[in-house]
Amino acid sequence: MPKSPPAKPDLRLVPSEAAVYDLMRQPETTSERVKRLQLEARALAVEQVEALEKVLLQASAMAKEIAEGGDAYPVGARELASRLHADLPAKAETLKAIVGRAL
Repeated sequence: MPKSPPAKPDLRLVPSEAAVYDLMRQPETTSERVKRLQLEARALAVEQVEALEKVLLQASAMAKEIAEGGDAYPVGARELASRLHADLPAKAETLKAIVGRAL
């Protein structure tokens, strides 16, 4: 009977920010839980605003392509894209400043 190859060990990486519950610790109080959940909510909100900032910059780049696209695009679309290309980076910077102040 042929030998089967040895099974590979089941190794898993755990992210450094993974929550590992300390069994020797007292359960958190309601106020501690509220504070922890509020911190998590703020962190998620910042992530979402940063994602919006990134999307706005991508939209600005696409608007620039359309604005410079020549006769393939209707004149009104090129005009609107040109204005968006000018406005969106400023809006993204404003979001960045607002998040920076909130932290």
